[in-house]
Amino acid sequence: MRSFGRWFVNLLMGPKRDPLHPSVFHSLSLIALFAWVGLGSDGLSSSCYGPSEAFLALAQYPYFSIIIALASAFTVFLISASYLQIIELFPTGGGGYLVASKLLSPTAGMVSGCALLIDYVLTIAISVASGTDAVFSFLPVEWQVHKLYFGAAVVLVLIGLNMRGVKESVLPLLPIFAAFLLTHIFIIAYAIFGNLGHLGDIPSGLIANVHEAQSKLGWAGMFLVLLRAYTMGAGTYTGIEAVSNGLSILREPKVKTAHRTMRYMAVSLSFMVVGLMLAYLLYRVEETPGRTLNALVTQRVVAGWPDWLANAFLMVTLISEGTLLFVAAQTGFFGGPSVLANMAKDRWVPARFALLSNRLVVQNGIVLIGVSGLLTLILTHGSVDLLVVLYSINVFITFSLSQSGMVRYWLKADIPRQRRLRKLGLSVLGLALTLMILASLVIVKFGEGGWITLVVTMALVLIVRFIKKEYLQTRDSLKRLDALVEVSEMVFEESAKQLPPLQQGVQARTAVVLVNGYGGYGLHTVFGIIRLFGQMFRRFVFVQVGVIDAASFKGAQEVDALGKHTAAEVQRYAELMKHHGYEAESIAVSGLDVTDEVSKLAPQLSEKYPGAVFFGGQLVFKNDSLVTRMLHNFTIFDIQRKLYQQGLQFIILPIRV
Repeated sequence: MRSFGRWFVNLLMGPKRDPLHPSVFHSLSLIALFAWVGLGSDGLSSSCYGPSEAFLALAQYPYFSIIIALASAFTVFLISASYLQIIELFPTGGGGYLVASKLLSPTAGMVSGCALLIDYVLTIAISVASGTDAVFSFLPVEWQVHKLYFGAAVVLVLIGLNMRGVKESVLPLLPIFAAFLLTHIFIIAYAIFGNLGHLGDIPSGLIANVHEAQSKLGWAGMFLVLLRAYTMGAGTYTGIEAVSNGLSILREPKVKTAHRTMRYMAVSLSFMVVGLMLAYLLYRVEETPGRTLNALVTQRVVAGWPDWLANAFLMVTLISEGTLLFVAAQTGFFGGPSVLANMAKDRWVPARFALLSNRLVVQNGIVLIGVSGLLTLILTHGSVDLLVVLYSINVFITFSLSQSGMVRYWLKADIPRQRRLRKLGLSVLGLALTLMILASLVIVKFGEGGWITLVVTMALVLIVRFIKKEYLQTRDSLKRLDALVEVSEMVFEESAKQLPPLQQGVQARTAVVLVNGYGGYGLHTVFGIIRLFGQMFRRFVFVQVGVIDAASFKGAQEVDALGKHTAAEVQRYAELMKHHGYEAESIAVSGLDVTDEVSKLAPQLSEKYPGAVFFGGQLVFKNDSLVTRMLHNFTIFDIQRKLYQQGLQFIILPIRV
């Protein structure tokens, strides 16, 4: 029965992966093409609603769409270029969170991270809701009552796919991405070449719209019309930052792969925005209840084709457009857990969100982001209209903070003046543009419900500040334990005097001590053993597990550095004990889970040292609460349970803080 359960889990979750295997990074990482699918689908899918929102906002001035299309393409390339600078400066990833943390302040980074987390949750919700609407538009009306259940099922499927691994979640979606891209390139090309005779009307139409708007609204009013339309299409730019957040999943050399991925994203998205808005204009499409502008353009393209061919092409196009939105949710599943892992490293969120599963994914982050997206979908009843209002504000908070950090960096950068001014100019332009869009989004969307996004983001900011405060208080409490490092010599000098000579033929008892870094925490455990058991134990074996988490699992060099650091830390304990007359040795291993590594090592040590007793320390808080249980590691109790099952002795020594 147990073997069947293991087989079933492997079937659902995929096989376990060895983080120390030489080829693991190559086998898991994504080439630029696959990264474009996984990270660029959010931006590309926004062409399903971003350009049409901007076009419809222009109302009686449709020729202004040419200005908006070109401005949107310029914005895409500008933001992409600015994020390429970020990628070069932070080649290990981290995106907007790391930029704001390092170049502005940790608090600014925290705000940026919280904004991104909310945006990634909304990315999942709006992508699935929009895709569900598209799919159900082909089904009977009476089936509409099942839309929410279908959307929820899609989110659960995506959670399962992402739990299997990065590449496993991308490959099944590649055909959808390719179908969308090919059909829409054909539609845009057909619309342009089929209306070559009307292209000459665009300049005159634009001039006529300018004169009409200027006479009715004035220059200021005309600018506001353009600004509103430009702002309504702001969802087009979301997802561009995903590459800088997801560098850890890219194929080496990561920076080069990121550059190629970003180029794919910028060119494809700009082509779609300009091409679709031009197609809307050439076919004179207007808002039609129950039909998207993309659907109307597609119908115009296939008009006159044989019915079977027109219906087949229309079906493939609209289904690929709808299902691509499901693919776009992948950006949330890639970016959200990555941001959580980086914030966990800095203790803004519980440390467990940096841990990797045995499939080498940030499992806790995937579950949290996925479940949050599911709850958002349910609470909004899958309403795309409401989710569009909530969406895209936060990403421009992150954009603005990132550009502010880059401006500050280039102002002080010690590089040739001409190169510095060029890069500074790009960042200043990016900052001005993103701040303008952010202000416009807040003004336009605030009264329509955008305030909800800001309130939720502020609530998350307060929560993570509370978590950080708890971690800082614990760190301050642990500082007194570190004083033991300074007095360790005196403690051991005193205990060494009491060491009787070991009688010949008598085997020394062995204490196997689990430690985590050299410091007061581990020394307190050692001194506790000596204080409680006197000279019963004359041999000490120190064991430390270097945990391979999201912070260290970025390349073979990082994993190797973790192993060397772990070995050096645990070796210090052995050297200290040897210096004072004890027999001692150290063992360092690296792995994903401390409990698993210790439970594999313990039987070997027990066989080598018969009668060995295992020891570990556990923090005991004066005011134990649900918060302390969530934030602090209670792995030691899992280890005790595992070793008890193996028939081994394990003693936990309390460490009061």
